[in-house]
Amino acid sequence: MLKIRIAIADDYSIFRDGLKVGFNRDKNLEVLFEASDGQELMQKLEEVQPDVIVMDIKMPLMDGIEAMKLIRKKYSNNIKILVLTMYDDVKFIIHLMENGANGYLLKNTDPKEIRKAIYSIYESGYYFNDVVTKALLKKLTLKGPVKLSLNGAIAFSERELDVLKMICDEKTATEIGTELFLSPRSVEGIRMRMIEKTGVRNTAGLVMFAIKNGVVE
Repeated sequence: MLKIRIAIADDYSIFRDGLKVGFNRDKNLEVLFEASDGQELMQKLEEVQPDVIVMDIKMPLMDGIEAMKLIRKKYSNNIKILVLTMYDDVKFIIHLMENGANGYLLKNTDPKEIRKAIYSIYESGYYFNDVVTKALLKKLTLKGPVKLSLNGAIAFSERELDVLKMICDEKTATEIGTELFLSPRSVEGIRMRMIEKTGVRNTAGLVMFAIKNGVVE
């Protein structure tokens, strides 16, 4: 039976309790532990590592952004991070995605979508909703260096292009695999290969690359 192990990091206990109630309704989700701030989160990660961390950004002692950077440095991409916050500024969302968030949702999001995002992040490594997609599109119009230009060394196979277009359509690895007759593991391998080819840091960068270079409209 599938078991997605979850950690919750938020400084409001009543909000953590609400999340747990929703997660406990799904037999495939298991809450390993809770943390009230980034410092406590890092301490508990020393003992056990979840598959997905559902994390707020504004927390005492150590905020979510600092904790996320430490998690990426120490645990690489082995732990997925779903940011659940009240901040919806475009630049803020871009900053989060570029610094290791696998997904982003507002705290008033319907519980069903939160669970959907956890499944997507666990299976595919990312979850893009309309808010994130619009933020990534906005990134293309912001000033500053953008490492997203094609060069002669980059060449995608037809299969890679198919996977990339489906990633941009917010399909999960399982959905992509079903349509292309591939296993989710093979889809993930193709995604990682494209990240290496383009030199971007994560799936968010891959989507921006696709849009910037006309792979998708």
